[in-house]
Amino acid sequence: MNDGEGASLSAQLHQRILADIQRQGGWLPFDRFMQLALYEPGLGYYANPGRKFGAMPGSGSDFVTAPEMSPLFGRALAVQLEQALQASGRAEVWEFGAGSGALAAQLLDALGERVAGYHIVELSAVLRARQATRLQPWAGRVHWHERLPERIDGVIVGNEVLDAMPVQLLRWSGHGWQERGVVAHDNGFEWQDRPTSLRPPLEAFVPGTVVELHLQAEAFVRTLAAHMGRAAAFFIDYGFPEAEYYHPQRTGGTLMCHRAHRADDDPLADVGCKDITAHVNFSGIALAAQDAGLQVLGYTSQARFLLNCGLPGLMQQAALPEAIAAQRLVNEHEMGELFKVIGLARGIELDALGFRAGDRSHRL
Repeated sequence: MNDGEGASLSAQLHQRILADIQRQGGWLPFDRFMQLALYEPGLGYYANPGRKFGAMPGSGSDFVTAPEMSPLFGRALAVQLEQALQASGRAEVWEFGAGSGALAAQLLDALGERVAGYHIVELSAVLRARQATRLQPWAGRVHWHERLPERIDGVIVGNEVLDAMPVQLLRWSGHGWQERGVVAHDNGFEWQDRPTSLRPPLEAFVPGTVVELHLQAEAFVRTLAAHMGRAAAFFIDYGFPEAEYYHPQRTGGTLMCHRAHRADDDPLADVGCKDITAHVNFSGIALAAQDAGLQVLGYTSQARFLLNCGLPGLMQQAALPEAIAAQRLVNEHEMGELFKVIGLARGIELDALGFRAGDRSHRL
């Protein structure tokens, strides 16, 4: 997608959002704005034809994910998934939001015949088409779905899925909580706050603090739990436990945008042309899972999880450039510490090897 096409799609999405603001009486809660900006059919960031994933800005991409960074990510993750598949007695893998299809390709290659069916739940028609091209070697085993089946048995995986689910924004004025929304201004957008009964789970904030609520991600976990039979789920994303997420010094929240491998904090500009994300409150995810009857298998950093799954051995066997690239997966100042992994299960007994050393469940 060239700059002209991107500008045209952004202009159309801009008008679509303005019309929605008008229909809603002049004020749009931010989670609705984020939903439109990311997922509006044909126009939203994940629904338009622009390239999202890649290692370098020169590729026209906006950000890199772990599977694009190194194929050893998928090979190490496959070790955990194989253990979970054995515990479930099934041969089905479900991936939510498969992006470029890189992780699916790595898992299918590593797991081989252990996987009878690889199911991708993907809302974007553009991404489904790209995934189909990349996964052509496994065409007979890969299936796409737009909604959940009645029952899921086997293993579920989601890499950088929870962070892309719309969030609600709250601002502490010093006297009360307000929900942050979007209004039209000079044919553009600006913030406007309104009183709300919503509250973050912790207290003691300085005036002006903005925080996120992950009600949609937590609802997703509860819905997923209702469909899990004999299954384990692993979600990898950047985020923190509740005490760190709502730390009094984090006055600006975690909302951020990504475009051309640069980050900014203005989601109201260039809608549809950049990603909008928020870090994950993993305590909220764990509580939602437990309330829905799931077992929390563990919670740890991506670095510890991959080390537990045998990444060092894989790096020793890899070519030097590939081993060097894999270092970014575990380095504390890159992805190793910022990204976390949480495991959930229902109907199976599993001492998940990814959490055997360095489990941080007690911090949730």
